[in-house]
Amino acid sequence: MSTLFDLAFLLAAPFWALMILLPTWRWTRRVVASPWIVAPVLVVWAVAAVPLFGPLWTVVAGPSLDGLRALVAEPGAVTLLWAQIIAWDLFIGRWMYLDGRERGVPPLVMSPLLVLTIVLSPIGLPLHLVLRRFTRGRSRT
Repeated sequence: MSTLFDLAFLLAAPFWALMILLPTWRWTRRVVASPWIVAPVLVVWAVAAVPLFGPLWTVVAGPSLDGLRALVAEPGAVTLLWAQIIAWDLFIGRWMYLDGRERGVPPLVMSPLLVLTIVLSPIGLPLHLVLRRFTRGRSRT
């Protein structure tokens, strides 16, 4: 499971690198335009989820703190949760990148915000939502 844990981020990293380091490159927008960029990480999630499907289903069908604690005690559960977090963060970051490009947010503003989103998406996303209030939608590639 350690390999899958590492693989989850490694599969997402190239997309983050494009959005952060090469935000204005035309291929970045073309690649990131597809929501399927999260698919490789979701494959990691699926591989980690198969052996845990019973306990996982129990937790999602009847959420409880004790149920989640029991799930996390299972080997591979942290990998499963990590892959889900990585996929979700990438999906959010993708939307933020595309929205920022459309609104004309300069890369020097957007790139640090995307880095923050990788590290702490619960902070990065609300900051982007605040930033949206001060920018107008305009087509810009």
